[in-house]
Amino acid sequence: MKFVLSAEQRMFGETLRALLSEAGTAKAARAWAAGDGAPGRALWASVAEAGVFAVAVPEEHGGAGLLPVELVVAMEELGRSAAPGPYVETLAAAELLGRTGDATWLPRIAEGAAVVSLAVPYALDADAADLVLAVDGSPLPLPEEEREVAGEPVASLDPARRLFPVSPAPSGISDFGALLCAAQQTGIGRALLEVSVEYARTRRQFGRPIGEYQAIKHRLARAMVELEFARPLVYGAALAYGTPDFARDVSAAKVAASDASYGTAKAALQVHGAIGYTDEYDPSLWIRKARALHSAWGTPAEHRARVTAAL
Repeated sequence: MKFVLSAEQRMFGETLRALLSEAGTAKAARAWAAGDGAPGRALWASVAEAGVFAVAVPEEHGGAGLLPVELVVAMEELGRSAAPGPYVETLAAAELLGRTGDATWLPRIAEGAAVVSLAVPYALDADAADLVLAVDGSPLPLPEEEREVAGEPVASLDPARRLFPVSPAPSGISDFGALLCAAQQTGIGRALLEVSVEYARTRRQFGRPIGEYQAIKHRLARAMVELEFARPLVYGAALAYGTPDFARDVSAAKVAASDASYGTAKAALQVHGAIGYTDEYDPSLWIRKARALHSAWGTPAEHRARVTAAL
């Protein structure tokens, strides 16, 4: 099968990339981590205006119809920009609510007026969410009700990911959420590869750009190959939505995207050195997020087991 985006899909991605590149997502991510949600909510509104949430909602509820490939395109760009907030969770919740025919929350999601968190098993950014759902679609009380979702967030390697404990802890894997997370990871990996290649071209050591040394070349080349192999699996899984192979294909994509993005993050840290992990340096946002998402929406071991069981 030939994986080629249509002209409309490419334009959708390019438009979103241009929007995010001008929106100051790094500043919004740092503010989100510090508890200031205003820049992140402004970014959320801009993403909604670009039509991202609409393509997760059925037409009868104010959306454009569920379009998995377009959502993968969008999540790649959101990952590339390190945009903060529960985008994967809200989009996955829209797919979940679309199957139940919900007429209350879907129109709000489509227009970007609702932020939704999904407990898998922790509820990401539950303190900023208008609705918190379990994986099976049952509603959980909002955090301020201090019954089911409560307490201080669990520490994450990514400061912009505030994980709130849920009791009782839900179980299961959301295939659609795992797909969107995998797309986000490929975007993160591509962003890290680009900044690492540029840094290797300009950073000099012993009178030469460090990119001329074989150890650096080989590490970056391996990262590129892993990302190039992961990306078609993600799009292939999007095309499999609604078929019996969807769960298997999602798990294969999630394993490849997790390994590729995390491997690229390690390569980026090696290329940049200690500066790559400093709070003030933008690549640290992607490096930390890549590690945090490595085990999100199902660990690589869990997804490998699902692929094996499906063979």
